[in-house]
Amino acid sequence: MEFLLFFLPLFLVIYGLTPKNARNVTLLSGSLVFYALGEPKYLLLLMISVLVNYFFGLHLERNVKKEDKDKKHKKKRNKKQNIVLALALLFNVGLLALFKSGVGGAGLPLGISFYTFQILSYLLDVYRGEQKRERSFLMLASYITMFPQLLSGPIVNYGEIRESLRERPFTAAGVQEGLKLFTMGLASKVLLADRVGLLWQEVQVTGFESISTPLAWIAAAAYSMEIYFDFYGYSLMASGLGRMLGFGLPENFRNPYMASSVREFYRRWHMTLGRWFTKYVYIPLGGNRKGESRTVCNLLAVWALTSVWHGTSANFLIWGMLLWLAIVFERLLKGLGNTWFGKSVPGKILSHLYVLAFIPITWVCFDITDISQLQIYLGRMFQIVPGQAVHAGDWRNALTDYGGLLAAGAIACTPFVMKLFRRLKDSLLGVLILAALFWLCVWRLQIEGHNPFKYLSF
Repeated sequence: MEFLLFFLPLFLVIYGLTPKNARNVTLLSGSLVFYALGEPKYLLLLMISVLVNYFFGLHLERNVKKEDKDKKHKKKRNKKQNIVLALALLFNVGLLALFKSGVGGAGLPLGISFYTFQILSYLLDVYRGEQKRERSFLMLASYITMFPQLLSGPIVNYGEIRESLRERPFTAAGVQEGLKLFTMGLASKVLLADRVGLLWQEVQVTGFESISTPLAWIAAAAYSMEIYFDFYGYSLMASGLGRMLGFGLPENFRNPYMASSVREFYRRWHMTLGRWFTKYVYIPLGGNRKGESRTVCNLLAVWALTSVWHGTSANFLIWGMLLWLAIVFERLLKGLGNTWFGKSVPGKILSHLYVLAFIPITWVCFDITDISQLQIYLGRMFQIVPGQAVHAGDWRNALTDYGGLLAAGAIACTPFVMKLFRRLKDSLLGVLILAALFWLCVWRLQIEGHNPFKYLSF
């Protein structure tokens, strides 16, 4: 509520009144205030990270000078940059590992997983010669701390917004366009994720031993929608805020639940994280260029690191390994000449059903950190673990209470809603609907209180 009704309007007024050549000062100042309002004790850590990595970046660029034409001089310069890169990786990965392991204190600093990966993408691109080093501390600090995507992404490569950091438009039309997209994200979070997520909470309160198998599957589907609309909503809000300020942020989701394979699902889900691991881990390891066995090992490395990035408890490793096994299995079938379920209409339907059945199982592993409880829940899903005091009709009650929300969520998982949004957003009807959605969200927040974004804890 404080962000929607106070911080954002005030920031936009100040930002609009700021001269063009000083807008990064306002952006950086506003972002630091934004972070301090969320977690003041880690603000200094954020600024130290920005400052240290600014100096790392200055010494990583491979500028070829005249004297470097001599191989001896060139080798000496490359050795220096290799040392700087090693120190940069040790500092950033070490800092992240320190907090992920719990040694750095209880809980993670807000956004550390995201801004660390964003910093690493900049440093690695400079080291590779794909980006020029940024000499302006203000520019780099604004890039790293930009409040629309600071806490949960999307993970933006420096080259995507480098020019915008120097010159960008700030117009009433841009603010309006961004506000419309922001409202769609807000509605996804408040009206879908938070509401359908109540079913998952109810099941946890009831106890996994006391739920029927149908309810276990319905609740898993509800959590699958909750985590999607929560994170997708944040990404839409970030894109909308970026557009208000004159930035174009990368797309982070593309209807993942419409995928026909697990591999395709994760090409559509959290796309900027997948892009990061592909560019900086998978391809440097050899990608798929060195035979199938090496490819499988490279995929294992990627999914192991993805698991650890989300958390160090065993459930995240189980989640990551399930996905790795599924992707390897899909590759194996394709290598044997099997096109999964075929390209016919029944085959495509079966492919989608396979994804819609498998992904909720993995999300259950993702969320339940207690392995004994995870075993019970999976056992109830497959009727392996006997229930205790199970109410046979509990799933009917769940559908009575949440059936409408689940149906609305299922529709919103398709491209239909965003197609309708793009068609109506500039019409009077569309503007009225979006205005109603915005104030409905404000009302829900007012009566129910704040429900944090899930990815703030990763």
